[in-house]
Amino acid sequence: MKNWILFGVTAIAVFLLAMLAYTIIDRKAEARFAYQPTVKIEGIEPRDSVWGLNYPRQYQSYMQTADTSFRSMYNTSGFADVLDEQPELVILWAGYGFGKDYNQPRGHSYAVADIMKTLRTGAPLEEGDGPMPSTCWTCKSPDVPRLMKEIGVSEFYSKQWSDLGSQMINPIGCADCHDPQTMDLTITRPALIEAYQAMGKDINKASHQEMRSLVCAQCHVEYYFDKKKPGADGANYLTFPWKDGMDVDAMEAYYDKTDFADWIHPLSKTRMLKAQHPDYETYLKGVHAKRGVSCADCHMPYKTEGGQKFTDHHIGSPLSNVENSCFVCHREKVEDLVSDVYERQSKIKEGTSKLQKLIAKAHIEAAKAWELGATEEQMKDIQKGIRHAQWRWDYSVASHGGAFHAPLETSRIVTSATRIIQEARIELTRLLHALGHDGPVEMPNLNSKEALQAFTGIDIEKERYNKEKFLKEIVPKWMKEGKEREAKMDVKVIGSK
Repeated sequence: MKNWILFGVTAIAVFLLAMLAYTIIDRKAEARFAYQPTVKIEGIEPRDSVWGLNYPRQYQSYMQTADTSFRSMYNTSGFADVLDEQPELVILWAGYGFGKDYNQPRGHSYAVADIMKTLRTGAPLEEGDGPMPSTCWTCKSPDVPRLMKEIGVSEFYSKQWSDLGSQMINPIGCADCHDPQTMDLTITRPALIEAYQAMGKDINKASHQEMRSLVCAQCHVEYYFDKKKPGADGANYLTFPWKDGMDVDAMEAYYDKTDFADWIHPLSKTRMLKAQHPDYETYLKGVHAKRGVSCADCHMPYKTEGGQKFTDHHIGSPLSNVENSCFVCHREKVEDLVSDVYERQSKIKEGTSKLQKLIAKAHIEAAKAWELGATEEQMKDIQKGIRHAQWRWDYSVASHGGAFHAPLETSRIVTSATRIIQEARIELTRLLHALGHDGPVEMPNLNSKEALQAFTGIDIEKERYNKEKFLKEIVPKWMKEGKEREAKMDVKVIGSK
């Protein structure tokens, strides 16, 4: 009886081992033939659907960036009107496009659609009509490196935004980050290469792990449009202000030294700076960067399907995929990890919310000082304080995930900005008293987006009407022309003559 039991156990063990061996062999075979290319990708191929023929898993996961269902404590992958939630921002950005319209960013799938829909790009109803330069397309489409190669970088930057509408029909995708021959990560935007050169560095010496962040740093950075760049013939040449350093203080000094301003505020008459989205620079100040963790490690973690390991191209918040994004290094419970993130975000949010209200009031108080006859000399230091405080506030809030990427650095920046604007407002109070005004300056309704847009001179109904007309009459023509152009592009099937 004992022998029969031993025989049975042995038979079961052999069977299970055989099944395991078969599964391993099957998975290895599947992995070997998983990425047998079916088409030849040549040059800069802007269509993700073509790349998807060779890399279906990556392509299918990228298509999930169209999902708008994610929502965390403060952020979402769907639509959220930030100006409606925080109306005082209309005052901070008065005279600038963001005062008209500012929504939370959606996934990469919406890059082209959202830049067309936002009121910030205006409503160019005729060819060559403004108001934005073509440089605004730079990070929205793989059609950008394609067109830069065709017409030249400076020529690309020298046009109007509307001039290239029919060329930009593919949202951010494969060709933005990958070499089609080797699939190696590659830099396709000249601004990052030029920024490294300005710092005396060679980006070609970057390691593969560094490249897993640098391909993101092509766009998720602070930048400005340099109209004085030698040889650029006055084009709005996209430039990173990294020459003297990559932190908030160094870039502030860079802008002050060059006397650069994105716009002049109509209330305080201050030469203002608009922080774009210094995500990479902020990330470098955090513990994850110091420990060699790349952007892709958290925002594009590895996953496995059918024995094939690949990078998940559903680029988004790690909070939507904690198990894959965080558990590689951390062993806490999901709710504990998420709670830690929310705690950091809440503390930063508390500081930035108070700060932006102080800056809004400073702009209005400065307008009152001008109205009462203040001189440029009297306002000089006050304007400098407003400029620096808002730059630092904007740097903190425009950096996506800054409260998590580098909470200590972000807190430092917010604290310094709060001190700067409080000192500026004290000087404003003294000046207003000297000009004959005592007591608080009358404020508009800081809790109403519509009231503040009217206060700053925005005819929002007209803006919306023109935008709807543009979306209805012009954009379909752009899409039609773009699709007709792409229909003429060949797709070479491997093995065919």
